[in-house]
Amino acid sequence: MNKLLLLLVLIFAVTSPVFGQQAFSSLEEQMTGAEYKATGVDKLTPQELVALNNWIRAHSVATLDAPTTAGATGSGDSRGFDSQKTSDMDKTTITSKLVGKFSGWDGQTTFKLENGMIWQQADKDKFYIKEIENPVVIIEPGAFGTWKLSIEGYSSKCKVERIQ
Repeated sequence: MNKLLLLLVLIFAVTSPVFGQQAFSSLEEQMTGAEYKATGVDKLTPQELVALNNWIRAHSVATLDAPTTAGATGSGDSRGFDSQKTSDMDKTTITSKLVGKFSGWDGQTTFKLENGMIWQQADKDKFYIKEIENPVVIIEPGAFGTWKLSIEGYSSKCKVERIQ
């Protein structure tokens, strides 16, 4: 009984907005000066910039702490993104395309998506296919805040965590 009570308290603490709230980094903090200018954000009035940041805060799938770069697929562990923040994401299915060639996962695969997200394999499963270019990827929410990735047309899935 005590273990159940402790589990319920932990679940409440993690899901409660007061305890689970994450810091938001504005566009000015996230972008380099060159990116800020290249995207045209520098042309916004202060009021427009505040409104845009508020919209991003309200609709963001996650907040980045420190952007990192990673390859399309392969091994590596670039943890510039706080994967704990994935629990804040709206639990809807994500559909995008992988960038580049894909031939499966090996237990340490990093997945770079066309939409800018980067996910890393969180299990040790292995799955190999004949190499394909820019396949459609589907990432679905699983139990207890986990995410499962699959390639369109294939039934295999692997557990993933968002790293950027």
